[in-house]
Amino acid sequence: MVSLIFPSFNEDSSRYERKFVIPDMYFAAIEQQIRIHPAAFSTIFHPRYINNVYLDTNEMDFFNDNVAGKGSRKKARIRWYSDQMGTVEKPVLEFKVREGMLGNKISYRLRPFDFNEAFNMEKLLKVIDESDIPLWAREVLYQLKPALLNRYRRHYFMSFDTHFRITLDDELSYYSIGSNNNHYFEKYENPDTIVELKYERKFDDVAPKVSNKLPFRLTKSSKYVNGMELLHPIV
Repeated sequence: MVSLIFPSFNEDSSRYERKFVIPDMYFAAIEQQIRIHPAAFSTIFHPRYINNVYLDTNEMDFFNDNVAGKGSRKKARIRWYSDQMGTVEKPVLEFKVREGMLGNKISYRLRPFDFNEAFNMEKLLKVIDESDIPLWAREVLYQLKPALLNRYRRHYFMSFDTHFRITLDDELSYYSIGSNNNHYFEKYENPDTIVELKYERKFDDVAPKVSNKLPFRLTKSSKYVNGMELLHPIV
């Protein structure tokens, strides 16, 4: 296992993310259940497409720790919105650190880059070197490589008291990606819809009143793990 030094976990700024994977329900019906929820969820942002390049070590430490259900888990990704291919104007580097059910997210803006079939590790390292990110993040990234590309559409909702957010993800697709030039021949489209209930740690005592009113089954789920298992079942 590679030794990667992340900032200390900040429990005070952490939040919960409760996930519900819904395989057999029309999108409109899922959205309707959110809108009629007693917490009075309403739309807070227009739907948009999210693209992620997940990064992992050569030994796939992030993937393996998640599959093993370890209490301390890490994730690294580059995220951007709208078009998947072309010039990425506002890419964001994100590190997610989880302790049990609580999670922290640390984000940094990267310089723009072109994402296409010629994207490879050499180009990624150039982006890292030319971006204004802290030394610890740079040292971590030097030990990682592209592991998975995914894309989905996200809808955003907020409860009337603003204590709880719900995101609704559909049109999920996963692509193989590696350190060399990529042609994205391997692709998997997932028909599931993923609902995530998100809230700060201080609201955990009342959260069951919200989650129990959602007619969905709480599920352990990671888009990164799901994509890797679908595309590389022998990993």
